[in-house]
Formats: sequence, structure tokens, C-alpha cells
Amino acid sequence: MTHAMGLRRPAGAWHGVALIALSASAFGAMPIFARVAYADGTDVFGLLLTRFGIAFVSLGWFAWSRRVALPSWRRVAALALMGGIGYVGQSLCYFEALQFAQASLVALLLYLYPFFVTLLAALFLHERLTRVKTGALLLCSAGCALTVGGGVGQPLGIGLAIGAAMIYSIYIVVGARVSAGVDPRATTLVVCGAATLVLGCVALVRGHAGAAPHWPAHAGGWLALVAIAVLSTVVAILTFFAGLQRLGAARASMLSTLEPVVTVALAALTLGEKLNPGQLAGGLLILAGVLWLSARDRQSHVPEPPTPA
Repeated sequence: MTHAMGLRRPAGAWHGVALIALSASAFGAMPIFARVAYADGTDVFGLLLTRFGIAFVSLGWFAWSRRVALPSWRRVAALALMGGIGYVGQSLCYFEALQFAQASLVALLLYLYPFFVTLLAALFLHERLTRVKTGALLLCSAGCALTVGGGVGQPLGIGLAIGAAMIYSIYIVVGARVSAGVDPRATTLVVCGAATLVLGCVALVRGHAGAAPHWPAHAGGWLALVAIAVLSTVVAILTFFAGLQRLGAARASMLSTLEPVVTVALAALTLGEKLNPGQLAGGLLILAGVLWLSARDRQSHVPEPPTPA
């Protein structure tokens, strides 16, 4: 809301906008860093183990310095299951998809998750499908058809990207119940810790089977991995929650749609990727559907995801 004397917003609101924009940009750069790390020899397990390991240590230090209280052990166990299964599954699908499809295409398809969340909320949380929701779902469906039908990207990559969006939507709906009333910083810490533990165990098993994680061969690849962990995970998560506190869920969701836009722009500038007109139109329809859901349906009982993508 603007003040009666002019177009000025409260300073806290503008600060929130800047924080969410920074968060979305940091998340949006993650696929680009991943492509650099892959080109230098790392694989998805090496990438994810590094990402979550560094993030867990960094967030643990942050939580300790701010004296963030953990919930009950029963709640910690539920959050750990959510992170160790849901978040690891989503991350594996997402980062594997980047090896078989354009970064810009994967980023746009991941943003189908509000579409799946809305459907799951209607099916399992008994939320009513309003005209706004139905219209937004139709936009997202048409956008998905155009984006996938563009023909750029192997079918496996496209399927993994859509799978990542579906897993993430289940993670959000379940997480909305499990994390209710828990400090989101504590939720993020537990989720990242559980993801690190699961990926570490998988890496040990794979190592004994002769398929140990691969790591970058040069400093540039390691720099990309550290950027994923620090900038695109720790900084992105903390700035998201800080902005969320200032703006609320609806406006934060709307501004977060900057994320795939940043990915598409950076992919064009650094990787030479270009979306064909059909894919571009499909991506715009997906973002339009997400924005419509955020702007017009503010009464939803499904809160923001416990940990951003």
C-alpha cells in the first residue's frame, strides 16, 4: 500500500523487496554454477554432498550464534525424514535434469510446483478450486505443454525436471504440516543436516561399489561448488526468510518468480542457451499462472515451502 502523500513504501517493505530479489537471483544462478561444476568433472552426488555439507555447517553456526531453538525430538525426526527423503529426492531429480536439458528449461519446469501444490491441496487438504485457481492451473498447463513441446532437451531431462516439481510440491504440502510453529531457520538446519547424512551414506555405499562421487578437477569447478553451497543455498535461504518476514507470503511468492527469469538470462549470457518462441511463450504462461495464484488467492492454507528450492 502506498502512503496518501505519495508513492513511497515503508522502508521495511523496500528492504524486503531487495532481500527477496537477492534470494531469487542467488537461487536462479545455481543451475549455471552446476553446469560449470559438471564441466569440470563433478557428478550430482559430489555436487549435492558438497552443497548440503557446507550449508549445514554454515547454517549451524548461524543458528548457534542467533540462539535458534530446535523443536522437540519428535518434530526433529519428522523434519529429518522430510529432508532426507523429500528434499534429497527433489534435488537429485533437479540436478540430474541439468545434465540432460537446458538450464533455462529445467528452471521453468521446476516452477510448475505451485500448480501441483494447488492440485494436492484440493485433493488432500480439501481446499476449494476457485475460478482464480482454475484459471491459473489452465495457464500453467498450457505453458507446460508449450515449454515441453519446444523440443530442446532430452526426454529424460524434461521428465526429471517435472519430477522435481512434483516431489517438491509433495514436500511443501507435507512440510506445511510438519513444520507448523517451528522457526524456519531451525527447519532449514534440520533438513540440510538430514540431507547431508543421507547423501553421505549413499556416497559411502557407492564408494564401496566402485562408484565414489566425482569432484572438480580444477579451482574453477570447486569455486562453482562453493558458490552453490554459500551463495545459492545459505545466502539465498536466509535472505528469503528475512524478506518473507517483511513482505508476507503472497508478495514474497510473487517476487520469487524472478528466479527462473534470472536463470534464463544467465543461461543465455554465459551458456549460449536460447529458448525458442514456443518455449518462451510457455515459460511466460507458467510464470503468469504462478503470479495470478499469488496475487489473487491470498487465502490459501498452504504456506510457503519450509526450505526454498
